[in-house]
Amino acid sequence: MTRQKLNENIAQIREKMAAAERAAGRAPGSVKLCAASKTQDADTVRLSAELAIDLFGENRVQELVEKHAAGAYLEKPLHFIGHLQTNKVRQVVGVARVIQSVDSARLLAAVEKEAAKKGLVQDIFLEVNIGGEDSKSGVAPDGLDALAELCAAQAHIRVLGLMTIPPVLESNEQNRRYFAQMRRLACRVNEYGYANVRADELSMGMSADYENAILEGATIVRVGTAIYGARDYSGR
Repeated sequence: MTRQKLNENIAQIREKMAAAERAAGRAPGSVKLCAASKTQDADTVRLSAELAIDLFGENRVQELVEKHAAGAYLEKPLHFIGHLQTNKVRQVVGVARVIQSVDSARLLAAVEKEAAKKGLVQDIFLEVNIGGEDSKSGVAPDGLDALAELCAAQAHIRVLGLMTIPPVLESNEQNRRYFAQMRRLACRVNEYGYANVRADELSMGMSADYENAILEGATIVRVGTAIYGARDYSGR
């Protein structure tokens, strides 16, 4: 994709984000645009990094490592947003500024161990399976309290927010209901009072529903197809 086309796509997304911010009575620019760059090559990612993108999100460890090594993100923040296997944690800790997809005690322990080994504090989000779908990762809403309490006991973990991928629904009202539920969960987490566990960030909303997510409190929207076009999986 050309730089001009990328710029046009990003400009359209920014206009819609701004309109949603206004409709929700939120400050202009309060929501960050995360480019979900799965399957995009380093050159395309580098082109988009020169444009109005706030941060990048990668779903696959190999892609994250390769593009990071190639300098594709131009030092913009890099988040890991996909399902993370414990045997690949060492490749992500300290490379991704935030791991958005921590969803279990087992993964949390692996991240804590690797962060301690590297002598750093790893920022994370807790992923919530807000729709209770078997096909998706994430802690169940009623398991969030226990996971947050476990996070509070870790010396090398800092929770900054929550992340979710809601069910695909045609009804805007149904879709917004899940986003609103996430906002309420974030408020609950912030009432715990743990020093290293906050939910000030809400990563939710993708190409088809980021406007609804903004209306319900998203601080980060993860947009891929609307920026880069349909993904090509033929070489994957």
